[in-house]
Amino acid sequence: MTEQYVLDLHEVDETQAAVVGGKGAHLGGLARIEGIRVPDGFCVTTDAFRRITAEAPSIDDLLDRLSRLDPDDREAVRTLSAQIRRTIEETAVPDDLAAAITRALARHGERAAYAVRSSATAEDLPTASFAGQQDTYLNVVGPAAVLRHVSRCWASLFTERAVAYRRRSGVDHRAVRMAVVVQRMVFPQAAGVLFTADPVTGNRKVATVDAGFGLGEALVSGLVNPDVFKVRDGQVVARTVAAKQRAVRALPAGGTQEVAIDAQLQGQPALTDAQVVRLVELGRRIEAHFGRPQDIEWCLVDDGFQIVQSRPITTLFPVPEADDQENHVYVSVGHGQMMTDPMRPLGLSVWQLTAMVPMHTAGGRLFVDVTRRLGSATGRAALLDLMGRGDPLTRDALETVLDRDAFVPSLPDAAPGGPPLLGASAPVETDPAVVTELIERSRASVAALERDIRTKSGPALFDFLPEAFEEHKRVLGDPRNLQAIMAGMEATWWLNDKLQEWLGEKNAADTLTLSAPGNVTSEMGLALLDVADVIRPHPEVVAFLQDVEDEGFLDGLAKLAGGTEARDAIEAYLDRYGMRCVGEIDITRPRWRERPTTLVPVILDNVRNFEPGAARRRFEEGLRKAQKKEQDVLSRLRALPDGERKADEAKRMIDRVRTFIGYREYPKYGIVSRFFVYKQALLREAERLVQDGVLAEKEDIFYLTFQELRDVVRSNEADERLIRQRKDAFRAYHALTPPRVLTSEGEAVTGAHRRDDVPAGALAGLPVSAGTVEGRARVILDMAEADLEAGDILVTAFTDPSWSPLFVAVAGLVTEVGGPMTHGAVIAREYGLPAVVGVEGATRLIRDGQRIRVHGTDGYVEILP
Repeated sequence: MTEQYVLDLHEVDETQAAVVGGKGAHLGGLARIEGIRVPDGFCVTTDAFRRITAEAPSIDDLLDRLSRLDPDDREAVRTLSAQIRRTIEETAVPDDLAAAITRALARHGERAAYAVRSSATAEDLPTASFAGQQDTYLNVVGPAAVLRHVSRCWASLFTERAVAYRRRSGVDHRAVRMAVVVQRMVFPQAAGVLFTADPVTGNRKVATVDAGFGLGEALVSGLVNPDVFKVRDGQVVARTVAAKQRAVRALPAGGTQEVAIDAQLQGQPALTDAQVVRLVELGRRIEAHFGRPQDIEWCLVDDGFQIVQSRPITTLFPVPEADDQENHVYVSVGHGQMMTDPMRPLGLSVWQLTAMVPMHTAGGRLFVDVTRRLGSATGRAALLDLMGRGDPLTRDALETVLDRDAFVPSLPDAAPGGPPLLGASAPVETDPAVVTELIERSRASVAALERDIRTKSGPALFDFLPEAFEEHKRVLGDPRNLQAIMAGMEATWWLNDKLQEWLGEKNAADTLTLSAPGNVTSEMGLALLDVADVIRPHPEVVAFLQDVEDEGFLDGLAKLAGGTEARDAIEAYLDRYGMRCVGEIDITRPRWRERPTTLVPVILDNVRNFEPGAARRRFEEGLRKAQKKEQDVLSRLRALPDGERKADEAKRMIDRVRTFIGYREYPKYGIVSRFFVYKQALLREAERLVQDGVLAEKEDIFYLTFQELRDVVRSNEADERLIRQRKDAFRAYHALTPPRVLTSEGEAVTGAHRRDDVPAGALAGLPVSAGTVEGRARVILDMAEADLEAGDILVTAFTDPSWSPLFVAVAGLVTEVGGPMTHGAVIAREYGLPAVVGVEGATRLIRDGQRIRVHGTDGYVEILP
């Protein structure tokens, strides 16, 4: 195939990114949209770039060295990337390639001024824009100058920032090629950027226009603050006109310069409202063509707009698909389940198939549509009350949406709202036998599942699993199960409300629930202390565990003195808790049984930080404190007017909370136990598909929905391209921050703590476990990287039950997500750890190693000098 070094813009479209790069492909696509004007020009193709790198044989060796560098060694990256740029810029452009570029310049006007712009193949992608990572040169005049700047654009593929961005985005340096766009320069009165969706809130109905005088470079470089216009439904709904003292203008001989703006013009808007509305109409046409919101660079020339670039806005959180045009309000499931990371398609679909309410997906996360509940007065009050008790930030976000005129349609109270989010509360007798019976029923159901699934494979497995999912939902939806969960929670709320009213004491239930019986999650943390007790007396075993990297390490223990006992203790722990892991609501996440090395750092911390028998002592100490607190509360109540009645009611609620609050953790344990059984059966199918050559690796099934996997098993055919796309999308979803509340217009609403009792400079959150503690902050995002000392305070994004083994080793807890009844809060109270949750940006605002003070009773965190 003959190499094509130059293509005119009107010859390319968005399907040709591999040839002309992302920017060139988008410009070619733009030029084809009716009514959109794009400055004339041409693309120097990736064939030309390949030719240049072939002319410089040392490039291969330099790229090898670059890929081997530690990405954190910034000095080495800087030095090597500068060497690669120098090599490319110093490589002479071959005569035939130079002639092709010069001929294109002659067609478009040899002495005209041009913008010479980089256009990499990994650029303006739906999942990563690479905006500003490579270079652009404006007002370049004459063939020699254009050729020189084309070489500079090729070299800019290896700027330090572009190299780092590719490493972060998982893009291989060798997989990227550089094309160059050479376009006739336009000399605008005004220029700027149009976002067809609000880049701050994500609202797809609101467009934002940034405008300034002269070339857009003044805005991009931050030289001036732009005028900002917001447009909705063809009307300017907000405007901010900035004082624009400087502009960037083109020089007649080439290049650009900053100039001062005439004093009378500085406060004038760069565009009239009518021009803004017309520009947004053009933007909507471009958005419709590309099928997603766009970030568009524009120029105003003689009262007409020219478009010089359009790329997808990659930071917007996607909107769940709806089959109507109505308004919808979605609440994040991940914030309630303490897992805001993205999930793979198999994880999403299995959770949907086993959930008690219909769920929607977007950005690799799950959402529940609460529009109908919000529409009826009764449903709204109940939902806001429940959300407020669970996570006040979610409640505040919902109230923010409700404040918008008529966004949520009013419905009569009789309108069906679907099943309740957490089940109806109903009285349940304070009888430990209720809990015992529910646990036995759950265990029997899991045992039956394990027995029945063993004989199922191939299509028969996929006929069996939907029945298993129905049994899963039946166990979870058992009215007694829901009542037992709610009994513990409502007793906690009652105690906190009434004891504050009667005794003026905040969060009294926190102490009353210490060492509550039957809590499978807190028992899991204490049981790992017992494992440490078995290992501690054997120095050889401790030394061996310090160097463990291989998941088969348990087999190696038997060769050491004390190793058999250590192995048996860890195995027994995995038999009981091996189905757990961080992010366990996603069936695709590696379980502890699959990756036991995750537990090793925590075991070693326990060996180092605790004395033998710590688990028993800890539980008994909590029990003593709870009993002492109960006596204290009841005697103080009896001393009040009508004290006997108040004490009797409180005693009944204390008994109820101690009977049922531990069970709060069991249904999740049951769900995760079932998930692991499903997963093992599905992975056996995956192994067969790999052996048959249908899949490249067994983890590929994680990128298919349950229904798609069933079809693959039946047909013995898989769509490799779909799996590849899903892997790319999953990687991209990690960069998105899921909102607590999301509207069908795309607006992400996070909610706020509306409090005036937080000291200046402190971080506001939610008080979930009483007490105050000061210590070293350990910001830990991955449990396997824990390295804790006694007295440390754990700061993390979220904690699901799998984090509880870390709780025994810390003095306090701070999380970004959570509420009074989420797992982390329940376990923090049982262990007596001061805890504040729902602290927005905690892992960003608190640095690892800083000293902090956690006010668990009042709900804020101070960063100390």
